[in-house]
Amino acid sequence: MSTKTISLSTEAYNRLRVHRRVQGESFSRVVLRAEWPDDAITGAELLELWQKEPPFLTEEECKAIDAAKMADRPAEDKWNTP
Repeated sequence: MSTKTISLSTEAYNRLRVHRRVQGESFSRVVLRAEWPDDAITGAELLELWQKEPPFLTEEECKAIDAAKMADRPAEDKWNTP
C-alpha cells in the first residue's frame, strides 16, 4: 500500500485523534471510516431553490431568532470554577 504525507492543522489532528476507536488506530482507518455526504448542494442550486420557493420563516420569526442568538451566553464552565 502506498502512502502520502499530508499536513494538518492542530484542530484537525486532534479531531482525528479523538475519533480513534482504539489506542494506536491509524489515522488512515479513522479517515476511511468517516462518512462524507454525497448529496451536497452547490451555491447556484441553493440560490435557485430560494428563488423558486418562498422563505420558510417570516421576517418577524427571523428577527426573533436573531434576538435570541444575541441574548445567548455560553454555558457555565463547571470544570473551571474558582
